[in-house]
Parts: sequence; C-alpha cells; structure tokens
Amino acid sequence: MIHWKKLSILAIALLCISATTIKNDRLYEIAKNIDIFVNVYKTLNSQYVDDLDPSHLMRIGIDAMVGSLDPYTNYISEAQVESYRISTEGKYQGIGAIVKKIDDYVTIVEPYAGSAVIKAGLEAGDQIISIEGKSTKGKSQEEVTTFFRGIPGTNVKLGIRRDGTPDFDVDIVRGQVSIPNVPYSGFVGDQVGYVALTTFTADAGKNIRKAIRELKNEDNNIKGLILDLRSNGGGLLKEAISVSNIFVPQNQEVVSVKSKVRDRNQSYKTLALPLDLDIPLVVLINKTSASASEIVSGVIQDMDRGVLMGQRSYGKGLVQNTQDVGYNSRIKVTTSKYYIPSGRCIQSVEYKDGEPVDIPDENRSKFKTKGGRIVLDGGGVTPDVKLEPTKVPEVLQALKDQYLIFKYVDQYVANIDTTGLKVEEIVFTDFEEFKGFVQKQGFEYESKNEKLLTEVLENLKVEDTAAIATDVNAVTQKIQVSKASGLDANKQDIIDAIELEIATQLHLQEGKVYQKLKDDKEIVKAVELLLDTERYSSILK
Repeated sequence: MIHWKKLSILAIALLCISATTIKNDRLYEIAKNIDIFVNVYKTLNSQYVDDLDPSHLMRIGIDAMVGSLDPYTNYISEAQVESYRISTEGKYQGIGAIVKKIDDYVTIVEPYAGSAVIKAGLEAGDQIISIEGKSTKGKSQEEVTTFFRGIPGTNVKLGIRRDGTPDFDVDIVRGQVSIPNVPYSGFVGDQVGYVALTTFTADAGKNIRKAIRELKNEDNNIKGLILDLRSNGGGLLKEAISVSNIFVPQNQEVVSVKSKVRDRNQSYKTLALPLDLDIPLVVLINKTSASASEIVSGVIQDMDRGVLMGQRSYGKGLVQNTQDVGYNSRIKVTTSKYYIPSGRCIQSVEYKDGEPVDIPDENRSKFKTKGGRIVLDGGGVTPDVKLEPTKVPEVLQALKDQYLIFKYVDQYVANIDTTGLKVEEIVFTDFEEFKGFVQKQGFEYESKNEKLLTEVLENLKVEDTAAIATDVNAVTQKIQVSKASGLDANKQDIIDAIELEIATQLHLQEGKVYQKLKDDKEIVKAVELLLDTERYSSILK
C-alpha cells in the first residue's frame, strides 16, 4: 500500500535539500570568483612591469562588470555623485551655470536665472582662467567644475577673461542651484497653450499644474494644450505619476512595477483630483524622450486621453535603485520593469553600442488602449501622428561642434545695444558678417560624403584606386563645391541657430525655449491638429 502522505513529505524534503544545495553552490561560486578577482588584482598590482593606478584599474573592472548587463546599471564614483544628484534632483551646490571646454579654457555657456554667476555679474562667453589663483589652462570640464562645488555660503575666487576688457577676479558665493523643470509656458497659436517640461525633477507635477492654471486664467476659452516632452530623459517616478494625474482621474492605476523579488512588485495610482479631464491634448515626444516621459506619454495614449505626436520614444522601461557601496560611491542597479495601463512594457529588448535597436512593428506584441486602439510594446512609445525628425544640416552641426556660432554671438551682443531688447524682437540680418567671421576662424569640417569616399578608397587595392583616379577627382571636386556653398545653401537654418543663441545669451533659459518655438515645425503641426477637432477626435477613435 502506498503511503501518499509519507511520499509527499519525502518529496518536500528532497526539494528543500535541492534548493539548499543550489543556494550553497551559488554562494560558493560567488565566493570563489571574488577570491579569484582579488588575487588577479593583487598579482597585477605587484608584478606588472609598469606602475599601475589601483583606482583606475579597479574602475575598468567595475565598468566592464556592470556594462555587461544593461545601459542603465552603472557605478557612480565619488567624483560623479554630484553630477548624478543634478540629473535626478535638479539641484546642487555650485555657481549656477552650464560650462563647456572651449579651446584652452572652460567657458560659461549658459548661466541660470538668479544664480551666483548672474549675481556676480558674469555672463555667457566669460572664460574661467583661474580658480583660487591657480591656472585652469588645459584643465578638463570635470576638473574645473569639481572646484566650483562646495558648501553653500562659502566663497570661490575665479579669474575671468572677457573680450574687450582686462582680465579680472571675482568672488562668487556658492549657493543652492535649482534648475527649472518648466522653463517656459505660454500660447503658441489661436488659444492653444504650450508647456515645456525638460526633466522630471522634484515638483514637476506641481509646476505643470501651476503653468496650466495660469494659461487658463489668461484665457478661459483655451482650445487645446501642447505638453512638450521632447528630449526629456525622465527622472522621478512619483513626478511621472503626478504629471499624469493632471489629465486622468483620481485613483487610476497608471504604472505598475514588477521585479524578480515578488515582494517588490507594486502598482501606483493617481492620488489627487485631476486638473482637466477634457481639454484637447497633444504630447510631443522624440527619440530621446525616455523613462518618466514614456510613462506619461504612454498613460495618455493608453487612456485615449490625448494624441501623441513626433517620433518613437527611446524605450527605457527599467527601474533603477541606487545603493551606497562605501567611500561616497554608489551603484545604480536595475531592479525591475515598469508597465503602463494597457499592460505593455516599453523597454527595448535589443541594444547596440549602449543604444536601443529599432524593432520592426511586426515583431512587437500588441495591446489595446482603453478605447480599443492597438498599441505596441518592446521598444518605446509609438506616436499616433508620426513626424519626420528635423535634420540638422552638416555645416550647421559642424559650426555648433566648433562653437563658432557661440563665439560669434558672444562678440555680436557685446557690440550692439541690447538695452530693452525683448526676445520677440530678436532678428539677425548680418549673415555676410558672420560668414567673414567663420572664414577668419579657419572653419573646416569633413562631410559624410568625404568620410564615405575615404572609407571606400581605403578598402580598394592600389591598382584599383589608380584605375578610377579620374572619377575620384571628379567626385572630390563636386564635394568641395557643395561644401563651399554650404553656408549660403543653409542660410536660414544658420540664421535660426544664431537667433537662438542670441535669445539664450540675453534671456537665458526662458528666451531659449521661446526662440525655439518660433521656428518649430512640429509645434505648427500640433496647433493645426488641436484646432481640427474632427481629425483630433478621429485619431482617438
């Protein structure tokens, strides 16, 4: 007679023994490999023919380890912690400006409104030639900014070089710098409101609510709203929920998080009353809209609450947590995936060189929105209205990369009367002067066609190259002719970029966003859609 009860107890016991054995084997493998790693490290450090930097060697090993997982699991060293806080919290202790290494010196490119830099009278174009009397010539951007940051209220002495004036020193009082996450809101068409959100740092939801209320107070017959999430790389999950809550009902599940550890699984609902459930809404996204931006745009799409317009988003559906690993260093670890109301995960499943690979629609799983529209997972959020991305001409990109537009505008605004010049009054007409400036700077760049031709010739045998020498010369001449006319051929795009830099230098972030809107073809498309109520409704149906 079979004793089923005894067999069940035996089976459970065997499973427990097996699980314990597997666990012990895993712990043994971990201990063994840590021991091997330490021994390799010690051997290299003591016996390698040249002196080694222990910190550098270990950093290479750590980066290789976390780099084998996904692009978002990272080691954050003590020197990088401050930059990490800026990206996640939108605030830091410093002087309050975007700086770039231009030529020999780190240069102030974009001061923040109300910052220590502004209070000290510094401006875009000022070169930082010394810190506390020590020269910064040749120093990297990271080396210089490390000196900026410190305890709020303490001073730092900067040596400044400005065109047209003798070098001078200035004492700057370090302060808490807050980067605005809603740099601009206003009207962009016939009763169409616009709000830009650049990052999901603290109070993003609160600031968006405030901006929309102000637009409604200005015109209570507002016909539609554009929420601009283009190039917004994300941020805090709670702020993504808060922003979604503005447009969807209270107590609505907007995102759920699923982890390898089931106890960590969690769903998040909207907690507050919505601000507006009915206003026609267009959300703009592009290929660098990621993470929290994708949650908000995905929620709006899944709930059929508004129309998404632009290009497919980045595809980051992973959640990271940071953990202190000692000596003021941290590791940012992917712990779970998030899912939006339709049940889809927007995480890309393929990567190349750390970037998501575009997955064809036919290879993505289908889900349905609240109203029954088909949406896809596995590679970002696909907009309801797809727009071709604006392409930057090669010559314009080269001018930007070499900071020639920045340098020119820095001189230009110093030589004109900008007193009382409003951002809407900025018009640039000195294009020939700009061309002369670029020529004096010895502007050169290698076009894509030149690179392609060089690559082809490198792969050919010597005799083959000689046989087609005439054809190669003809192609080369055509490329040079095209490059020579590049400035004139792209005149309007270059003028737009110059006007944008003027607006940025004179009116900071607010001026920058406003000027961008003047030349933004995607904004025009969004306004047209919001004013075409029949088309807007048909998309959501």
